[in-house]
Amino acid sequence: MAKLMEDEVFKAFTTYAVIVVVKMLLMAPLTAFYRITRGAFANEEDVAIKPAEERKKLLRNHPDVERVRRCHQNDLENIIPFVLVGLLYTLTGPVLSTALLHFRIFAGSRICHTIAYLFSLPQPSRALSWVVGLLVNFSMSYNVLSTVLYL
Repeated sequence: MAKLMEDEVFKAFTTYAVIVVVKMLLMAPLTAFYRITRGAFANEEDVAIKPAEERKKLLRNHPDVERVRRCHQNDLENIIPFVLVGLLYTLTGPVLSTALLHFRIFAGSRICHTIAYLFSLPQPSRALSWVVGLLVNFSMSYNVLSTVLYL
């Protein structure tokens, strides 16, 4: 394990994995911020201290809150596979420059995806950033399978 922690590819992976995981974690407080500022809550206990009439108005969906929630959901669907496949990829002993390219492109694509999603940038900006991240995951998956395929 100590030897793994000294590996340059593993250090690079850890750096970029933490960057995208922290980006994903920040989506929860952002959702809370949007809920509070837009007055749109999902659960009755969230508005329990308010008068009954006001509670009815606050228990609703808001397009801005839903946009942030969808962005967060997309992060969950893409960053978790990146962390799992990326870890396996690092164990195959890839060249550092190739690994860095994968990790940097993925992190950049997720950051661009979030910006495009939250600021409602016109398509295909969000779609392209999503596809780029997906291709990185497929590329690393292919590398893992072609290195260790054992049937």
